[in-house]
Amino acid sequence: MPVNNTMLEQATSDYLLWMVSNGYSPKTVESYERVLKHFLVFINRRKIAWSDIFTLDTMQNFQKSRSKATAHAVRGLSRYLFQQNRIFRPIEKKECRLPEIYEDYLAYHARIQQVQHIQIVRIRRVLFAFHDYLERFKINLVSIRIEHIDAFMAEFNKKFAPQTKKTYRTYLRGFLKYLYHERRIIRKDLAPLVVGAPLFAQSKPPTFLRLHEVQKLFDTMDLSSPTGLRTNAMLELAYNLGLRPKEICLITLDDILFSEGELIIGDRKNTNPMKLPLPESTIKAIAAYIIGARPENDHRTLFLSLKAPYGPITSAMVNHHLKIFMRKANLPSTAYWLRHTYAQNLLEAGASIYEIKEMLGHDSIESTRKYLHIHINLMRKVLFDEEL
Repeated sequence: MPVNNTMLEQATSDYLLWMVSNGYSPKTVESYERVLKHFLVFINRRKIAWSDIFTLDTMQNFQKSRSKATAHAVRGLSRYLFQQNRIFRPIEKKECRLPEIYEDYLAYHARIQQVQHIQIVRIRRVLFAFHDYLERFKINLVSIRIEHIDAFMAEFNKKFAPQTKKTYRTYLRGFLKYLYHERRIIRKDLAPLVVGAPLFAQSKPPTFLRLHEVQKLFDTMDLSSPTGLRTNAMLELAYNLGLRPKEICLITLDDILFSEGELIIGDRKNTNPMKLPLPESTIKAIAAYIIGARPENDHRTLFLSLKAPYGPITSAMVNHHLKIFMRKANLPSTAYWLRHTYAQNLLEAGASIYEIKEMLGHDSIESTRKYLHIHINLMRKVLFDEEL
C-alpha cells in the first residue's frame, strides 16, 4: 500500500475518533466516515502526493466524482490535521479579494498580531459580510456611523451563539481601530461603541472544580504514555499557575528556570510579562515530559506534537487534550475550569482582587471581579455554618 494511502488512512481514523470523543452525533460520524472512505480511494487511484491532497483543486476534483455535499467531511479532516500540525494549512473556500483597504488591514493585522492563517480567514469572512452590507445600502466607509455598524451586527450575528457574536464584534472593532488610528479614514474611533446587548440577571459565574474532583483528576492521570506525560505537564500548568491554553502552548524551554523554580510568561493577554513560581509537582511533571515524551529537535517551544513533523501545538490542541482527559475522569469540564479553580484557590487563600488580577493576567479589574461570586466556601460558612 502506498505511503500516502497509509498516512491518509491513519489520519482519517484519528479524525473520526476525535469526532466521537468531542460529542459529534453518530449519524454525522457515520456520514463523514463514508465520505472519507471514498476520498481515500480517490486519492489512492490518482496517486496524489501527500502535499497535494488537502488543496482546493484536489477537493473540487473529488467533488466532481461524488457531490458537493462531500466538502464538509474533507474540509473537516483538513482542519483537524492543520491543528495537529500534520499539514501546513487547511482547505479553505476559494478566496474572493476584498477592496484594497480591507486587504491592507488583513495584511497589517497578520503582520502586527502574528496570528494564525485560520484566524485571518475568519476575519476575512466577517469583513466580506460587512463590505457586502455597506454595498447593499450604498454606505461609504468614510461616512459610516455606529447606527450602521449596529444594524450590520444585528443582521450578521443573529444566528450565532453569544460567544461567537462576541468574537465577531472583536474582529470588527479591530478593523474600525485600523480605519481611525492607522489610516485616518473615519473621523471618530467607533471601536469602543461596538458592544453587545446588555444581559440582565443572566450573569453566569465561572465554573471550577471542588477539592475531591481535583484529586480525582490527578489520580486518573496515566503517565505510561507520551501523551499522558505531556497532558500531565499541561494540567499542572493550568491548575497550579492558572495559565490559559494560549499561554501554555507559547512556553519555551528558555522560559523555564528550573534552578530558581520559576516560569517566565512573556506573552500575557495584558502584555505584561511576569515570573510565576513553579510548584515542585509542576517542575517534576515538566521534567518527566521533557525526558520521557518530548521529541528531540531544534524547536525551543516546550509542547510539541508527538507525530512528525513534531511542530509546536496550538492553544486549541492544549484545550482539546485537557478536555478529553477531564472527560475520561468523568468531569464534564474544560481547560478554563482549571484556571477558574486556580482563581478560587487564590481567593480562599486571602489574595486581594488586585493580586488575583495580576496573577491571572487580566486586562481589567472587571474581568477579575466576577470571581468574587464563586467564593462558595466562605458564603456557606457565613450563611449556613457549614463547609463545602
